[in-house]
Amino acid sequence: MVDILLIFLIAGVVKGVAGFGLPTVSIALLALLRPLPEAMALMLLPSLATNIWQAFAGGTLRLVAPRIGAFLLCAVAATYVAAGLLARADTALLSGLLGLLLVASSTLALAAPTLPAPSRRVERWLAPPMGAVSGAIAGLTGSFLVPAAPWLQAIRLPREQFIQGFGLGVVLVNAALAAGLAGAGLLPTELGVASLAGLAPAFAGMALGRRLRQRLDEGAFRRVVQVALGLLGAWLAVRGLA
Repeated sequence: MVDILLIFLIAGVVKGVAGFGLPTVSIALLALLRPLPEAMALMLLPSLATNIWQAFAGGTLRLVAPRIGAFLLCAVAATYVAAGLLARADTALLSGLLGLLLVASSTLALAAPTLPAPSRRVERWLAPPMGAVSGAIAGLTGSFLVPAAPWLQAIRLPREQFIQGFGLGVVLVNAALAAGLAGAGLLPTELGVASLAGLAPAFAGMALGRRLRQRLDEGAFRRVVQVALGLLGAWLAVRGLA
């Protein structure tokens, strides 16, 4: 249990400094110690709790929710369906897939490519499949990052709308993930209790991270986090796919 609490403290610090990363950091570290479905179950409550504020604080939700509604609806549906398949999946293979996704997302973040913005017409018909792919990946790995974050950046959401929209996506997808895991019998009471215990260190880490933010160069810290996630992902990929 101590190792789980420490992981959520670290993940909370990352979110407090960088403004993102608690689900990704926590599930990547937990996957080193636990089977991936257990890591996903443990991540749920701290991720939900720390992203609810991000999703609903601010005044842009009424603007961004209608625009990304189809994307989110398809992401939620795909997450629920994919999570229900975990009981029959090769968890080592899925852990390797998570590793590859972490490598891909950290590479994208470090390269910071300027993706072409689709027209509104193209955005409307691309949003559902992008949501479905993002949700399917989240349901199988617990990571709602690729291609969700690059897509929301590509459609040029203003910063505050991006923050609220992505936070809303994490909340809804995690709720669907919880329902899918529970339906597949992968959310036993003891994991729920352990996940609940992760709330305190996660929020404590966020508070510490906010204090550190004033003393650290945020851009440099984000790069260090991305490099660490990439290396961690490479290890998970080698271990899971070898």
